[in-house]
Formats: sequence, C-alpha cells, structure tokens
Amino acid sequence: MRGVESVRNDDLPDRFGAMLVKELRQNMRRGSFVYPFLGIQVLAVLALLMEFQNSSGPSFEKYSGMLNLTMLEDAGHFWWVVMIVCAFVMPLGGLILMGQELEEGNHELLLLTKLSRWKVVRGKFFTLWGLCVLTFVSLLPYVIVRYNVGAIEVLDEIALSLTVMALSAMMCAGAIGASSFRGLMARIGVMLLFTGSMIVGCGIPLAASAGVSNKCGVFYHLNAVAAAVCYTLLGLALARSRLRLVVHAYEVKPSYMVVGLLVFTPFVVGMATAMTAGFAGFVGLIGMSLVSIYADATPKAPAWVKPPAPNVPPPMPAG
Repeated sequence: MRGVESVRNDDLPDRFGAMLVKELRQNMRRGSFVYPFLGIQVLAVLALLMEFQNSSGPSFEKYSGMLNLTMLEDAGHFWWVVMIVCAFVMPLGGLILMGQELEEGNHELLLLTKLSRWKVVRGKFFTLWGLCVLTFVSLLPYVIVRYNVGAIEVLDEIALSLTVMALSAMMCAGAIGASSFRGLMARIGVMLLFTGSMIVGCGIPLAASAGVSNKCGVFYHLNAVAAAVCYTLLGLALARSRLRLVVHAYEVKPSYMVVGLLVFTPFVVGMATAMTAGFAGFVGLIGMSLVSIYADATPKAPAWVKPPAPNVPPPMPAG
C-alpha cells in the first residue's frame, strides 16, 4: 500500500489532462530537451563572461517593446544565446511530435476517447512551450547578475524576456503544425511558409504602430500580443486540420484551407493596418485568429437530436 501511495504522490495530477501528462512524460526524457537545457547553461556563463569584458548595454528608452527584434543588435551575447536556444532550437524539436501520432495511427485511437482534436494539439503545444519556458526560467539568475553587475535597464530586460516567450510560443505552434505533414521536405516547406508569414504578418502592424507613435506604446503592444496569439492559433489550427478522420468529397481539404490562411493573413493584416492609419493592425490579427479557430470546426448535432436506431436484424423464428 505504501508503494501505491508513493506512486500516486509522485505522479502528475489528473487536472493536467491526459494528453499533457502523456507528452510531459515523453518529452522530459528526450535528448531534444535535456541537451539544449544543459548546453544553454554553459553558453549563458560564457556569454556573461564575454559581456563583462565590454561596457554595459545601451538603453532603448521609448523603443523598448515586445517583439522588437532590433533590440537584439545591441542586447549582448547573453540574449543572443537565449533567443537562439529558447525561441528556435528547442521549438524546432516539435517537428517530430505530430508525426508520431499520424504515422502510427495513434490519432485515431486518441479521437475515439473523450479527447477532441484541440485537446490533442493543445497538450503537445503546452508541453513543448512549457519546456522552453522552464529553460528560460532557469536563466533568470543570470539576468539578475547582469542587472546588478552591468547596470542593465529593467525595461529592456522585460521587453526581451517577453520577446523570447512570444517567439517561442509562435515557433512551437508552427513546428507542431509542420510536423503533421509527411516527409522531411514537406515539413521544412510548411515551416518556412509559416515563418515567412509570421515575419511579414507581425512586422507590418508593429513597424507601422511604432513609426506613427514614435515609440513602443499601447497600440504597439496590443499589436504584439495579438500577433503572438494569432500565429500561435494558426500553427495549432494547421496541426488540428491534419487530424480529421473523414473529409467529404465536396469539402476543401482542411490543411489546404489553413495553409491558405497563412498566405492571406499578411494581406489582411496589412489592409487593417492601412485602414486604421497604422495604429490598429491587431484588428486584422484578431479576425484571422477567429477564422483559424472556426474554419475547421467539427460539426456536431444539437443535444436534442436523437441518435439513429440501431440496425439490428430481427431474431430468427424458433424451429
């Protein structure tokens, strides 16, 4: 009995969800998490030693903002290491996640349970992004050392931290979406399409709002948050579209539809930005987020509809 109780205490609680628990157990043992986690600690120490040989980083004053990648030019070696590992290397490990479920047919068994398609892709996303966040949190002591020793500006550090988390979320979602395609070249092509759409779709409203306001103000950060949410949902919608068990002959293939969204999102965002004089590009981003959620919704019958009667043959007469 003590052994059973100890296992229950050490196990993850049920409120985390079956898919999240499954993915956490698998990913915590993978080299795609362990090796980057250990490597970034070594690289962070080396980057700090290199920064201490130079003068402290400059302040960006009014242009300190989330997703302002120009801040990386003078941010120092430490943030370059953090950005590369947490926002690119670790998220790209998600290029293998959906393939395991689709190639082996596990997704059919998962969808026969109470798990919906959204729950399957959400579990994979929160696991992958959670590991990136965990790695980043382990580097916070180095951030404190940089602040105390190098007189780093607090606003700059906060902006760069939010940039890492937002980029990590979008890249994780994009990698999971690309991993649902078969073949290495197909995955690379979809990932390149997602990355290009993300750069253009995020860059237009951010550059416009910062240029009009001459600072990274309220509208800039509204656009930044909307951009991170939009492309995270687009990546997950791409993965969800590949989990459809049945596609009718008269339907557009769901994955083609989401790929089309990736192509047209920068145009929609650009038009929304132009129509709002450069301020509210987030209107287009929010609209495309809603489209990505409902574009491939699974049809469900109302609760009042009764299921069809079972087609059971009548019993054979006796004798």
